[in-house]
Amino acid sequence: MEKIIRTILRKVRNANVNYQLIEKGDRVAVAMSGGKDSMTLLYFLVLLKQRAPFAFELFPVYIDLGWDNQISPMTKYCAGLGCPLQVKSTSIGKIVFDLRKERSPCALCANLRRGALNRAADALGCNKVALGHHLDDTVDTLFLSLLYERRFRVFKPLTYLDRMDITLIRPLIYVEEKEINNFSAQMKIPYVQNLCPADGNTKRAEINRLLNLMENEHLGLRKKILSAIEQADPDSFWNN
Repeated sequence: MEKIIRTILRKVRNANVNYQLIEKGDRVAVAMSGGKDSMTLLYFLVLLKQRAPFAFELFPVYIDLGWDNQISPMTKYCAGLGCPLQVKSTSIGKIVFDLRKERSPCALCANLRRGALNRAADALGCNKVALGHHLDDTVDTLFLSLLYERRFRVFKPLTYLDRMDITLIRPLIYVEEKEINNFSAQMKIPYVQNLCPADGNTKRAEINRLLNLMENEHLGLRKKILSAIEQADPDSFWNN
């Protein structure tokens, strides 16, 4: 158990050093979904806070979409880490599925959730929002964009939103999903069941399955692709 904790913490530290994700005096809203990624994110940000040579604050935030999720395990988990959970109620689920009746609901839901999260962070006086996207998510996003949008697009470890005056950070950018699965299983982290009707039936899930098959043939594929993303020169996509 100590080995996996050291490994993930080292990767979180490396991401923080390489991209200056969290700095002295930051107030960081941590996006909580109740899944393994966000629960792992909070755990290692707390460890980082304990070991960092500078002070910063953490505020876990849960955006309630109106699914009546049982969030008591997440509430207890956050309290156990010394970070009381902030719950913000919304009608996003009703808007997306009942009022708009979206055939492809994920994009609209994501936009509404991001807006609600950023407003909640602003109300808490936070200047940064930490998201639980990991290495696999980063590479999956690249292929999702390539295959369905016909462009090269991937989210950044650090993104400043000038309209909100908030910076999005992704401290798990170097952490693989299998490491998160291993950590959460050994820690017996409680989860909040995802009640979204579209869960698991998305293009992102399809891309994830495709890349997992490729990983079986080419070990370390996603890590290599992430390394290529970090070193990419836009001109290198074109051969003379």
